[in-house]
Order: sequence, then structure tokens, then C-alpha cells
Amino acid sequence: MSEVKLLKGYRLIIFYLGVFMMLIGGIILLPLLVLPFYPNELDMAKFFILPGTLSIVFGYVIQFYFQHMKKGSLEKYQDATLVVFIWIIAIIIGSLPFFLTGNYTFIESLFEVTSGFSTTGLSVVDVNTVGHIFLIYRTILLFFGGLGFVIIITSAISDKMGMRLYFAEGHNDKLLPNLLKSARLMLSIYAFYIVAGIVAYVFAGMPVFDAINHAIASVSTGGFSTKTSSIGYYQSIPIEIITMILMLLGGTNFIMHLKLLTGKWKTLFKHNEIRFVLIALAIGIPWLTVMTKQYSNIGWTESMRIVSFQLISAITTTGFQTVPNFITAIPQSFITGVIICMIIGGGYGSTAGGIKQYRIALAFKATYWNIQSQMTHKNVIQPHYIDKYGQRYLVTDKAISANYSFIFIYFVVLMTGTMIIQSFGYNFQDALFEFASSLSTVGLSTGITGKGAHPVILLTSIFGMFLGRLEFYVIYIGLVAIFKKH
Repeated sequence: MSEVKLLKGYRLIIFYLGVFMMLIGGIILLPLLVLPFYPNELDMAKFFILPGTLSIVFGYVIQFYFQHMKKGSLEKYQDATLVVFIWIIAIIIGSLPFFLTGNYTFIESLFEVTSGFSTTGLSVVDVNTVGHIFLIYRTILLFFGGLGFVIIITSAISDKMGMRLYFAEGHNDKLLPNLLKSARLMLSIYAFYIVAGIVAYVFAGMPVFDAINHAIASVSTGGFSTKTSSIGYYQSIPIEIITMILMLLGGTNFIMHLKLLTGKWKTLFKHNEIRFVLIALAIGIPWLTVMTKQYSNIGWTESMRIVSFQLISAITTTGFQTVPNFITAIPQSFITGVIICMIIGGGYGSTAGGIKQYRIALAFKATYWNIQSQMTHKNVIQPHYIDKYGQRYLVTDKAISANYSFIFIYFVVLMTGTMIIQSFGYNFQDALFEFASSLSTVGLSTGITGKGAHPVILLTSIFGMFLGRLEFYVIYIGLVAIFKKH
């Protein structure tokens, strides 16, 4: 009897990539389900069938080749390498339906799909002319990108790929001790909010197709809309309220959803991120309402309606809007407020992007602790705690240092991307707004990254969206591991 070979190292990475290629192929084929409702778009099916089928077949061939080998464990840092490759391959293969139409360049196609999978919402697509099959495809990208490929495949199969892969994709906490149960619970909560959102939208008067797209886009904090003027198209207060609730849910840590759904309200409001976002909105909404009222000379109620929606859209990194020509229709102070909210971003472990509210809250606390330490005796050692998930957690100096490092790297990347865009003749504020929107996976735009934009600008935004979705350390470790064996 021959000895079974052990599959490990980069051959194991290739094996796992085969699994994910089949998943990606299935994602590409899903939009075909709308064809019975829109039979006039049958001729567009070929743009999905070819890349979707090839991805499944190629993934299956890889699986078949390695099926008789015993699966080992990923070596040090190879989990990050695998996650980086999964996302790169997903973006490349996922871009093919757009590219095959001949209406988009390859870079524009990459841009659209990166925006979808990263739940950004920036777009080169004219939603007035594109078919329903492509509109639902963009929404499907948001659905899978919001949770992440690891969560989807884990909830469908098993958790044998391990916690390291789970954390490498940016999921920072488990809802339950068992990863498989955590993944399935997260998917259930995610799906529950989407279904509830669809029902609420339909009752508010939104067509079913639009309701499906907007519910997924809101909960995934993606922001792709079926209308050029986004949520503003409907001019409906109930629809705006539903959207704000869904965006806030999407921008909240999944552990806090479990607290919410189990009625642990006291725990919910003890969480530092919940308190942070409530304080930020409590300060930001009245201040910017006054600024908007003075700038546009509209009523107080209308000003608060606009400000509330746009700030929530920004801080949850969703990117929906209710005002046509958003950037020119609001005062400069409002634009500054929106940029700050985009940079802060949503909750840790949510579908939102940005620096994350936890990191900002910790930075404020660490600054306070540092000032406090300067005023006490040098021999006094004061432990520091932060409220997290309703409990007090000890914060180490190492954690504070790592937090400051992340924020510093974020701003270095933000300024670098801003300067690249600015070099094409745009002013600093517009360039900053546009790249902050990419890096924080928001989707609000000054119009710089539309169809026909310079390829370098689109590539810069693609890189920003990619970094913003997976965060810097994972990509850095993954790329370093490719060239250096640890």
C-alpha cells in the first residue's frame, strides 16, 4: 500500500484556491436567475456563462488533481497569502462579465468588481442603460463581499481551514466558540436583516427589484443603487429612514447584533463603538444642520433630514445619497464633516470600512491616558481598560502602539493616493474626498472616478479599495510571505 502524500505549503494554497474558484464561478452564474423575469436580456447570459463555467471547471480540475493527498496545515503567514490571492483571483475573474460586453475597458471592469467585492459602491456603470442582470450582479458582489469569501465557504462546508484564515480576511471576533457555528450565525443575521429590509422597502412603496438591490446594498454598506440619483430618487422619508436603520446595522459589529437580537440592551450601550457613534452623530447632526440651513436657506426639518442621512451614510461607509450633485449642493463644512466620517468608518468586525470606530475611540482614550500619566507620580502604574462587548478589557501598551501604527499607515496611504489623483489637475479637497471614499470603501464621489477616468486614477482607487477591504497588515504579510519563506 503506497503512502499517502501530504499536501502542504504552496501546493495546499493552490488546492484551497481551487475551492474558492468554484465558489467564484457560482457567484458569476447567480445573476442568470433573473432571466425568467427579464427574458429580453437572454442574450446577455453568455457574458456570465463563459467565465462562470470556466472558473468552476478549472477549480474542479485543481480539486481532482489533489484529491488523493492528505491535507496538511498552512505554514506561517501563508493564510494571509491565500486570502490575498483569493481576492485577487475573485476580482479578475469577476470582472470578465463586464469586460466581455465590450462596453468597458479591462481596468474599468476591474474597478467595478473591486468596488463591489470591497462594498465600496463607486461605479463606472450607467444604471439607466445597463441590463437588470448586471444590476443584480453588482448587488451579488456586495452580498458576498460584505461577509467575505471565508465566511461563505466556511458556513457552507466546514471550519477545517482554521481560525487563521478567518482572521486573515479581517474578521476579528467570533460570535460563538465554534467557527462553523459562528459563520452560519453571521450569515443568518446578515440574511435576516436583508429580508426584513426588502419587506420594509416594498411596504414603503419601492418596487421589488429595487428593494432587493437596496436592502443588500444597505446591509453590506456597499451603496450600489439601481438609480442614478440613489435613494434621493424616491423622495420618500420612510425609505430614507429604513435605509438609515439598515446602514447602521451594517456598520455595527456582528457580536453586537447578537446582543441586540437577544435583548441585551444594557450590554449594547456599554460597547465603546456604540457610544462613540451616538456621540459623533449627536454632535455632528445639529452642527451641520445649522451650517446647511445657513448655506442653502432651506427649512430646519429638511436640513436635518439631509444631514442625518448623509452623515450616517458616510460613517457606515455605505455611500448612498439623497441630494443631487451632492458635493456642490452642500457647504464646505459639511464636506469636511463627511470626509471625517468616511475616514472614521464603521464598527470593528462589521461590513463597513474606514479606520474603524474602535481604533479611533482607543486613540482618544490612549491620548487621555498619556496626559493623565504625565500628571501622576512616575512610580504609579495605572492599568487601562476599555469597554468592549459590554465588558471591560485590559488595554496593553503593545495594543496602543499597534493602534497608532495602523492609524499612521492609513494616513500615509490616504495622502499618497490623494497626491496621485491631485497630480491629474484636481484640487486637494476633491482628490482627498475621492481617495478617502475609495480607501474607506464608502462610494461617495466628486465625479473623478466615473467611466472614462484616467486608468492611473482608476488603478489608484482599485488599490485603495483593496487595501481598505482587507486592511494593510494582511496584504503586507501576504505579499512578503510570497517572496520570503519564514
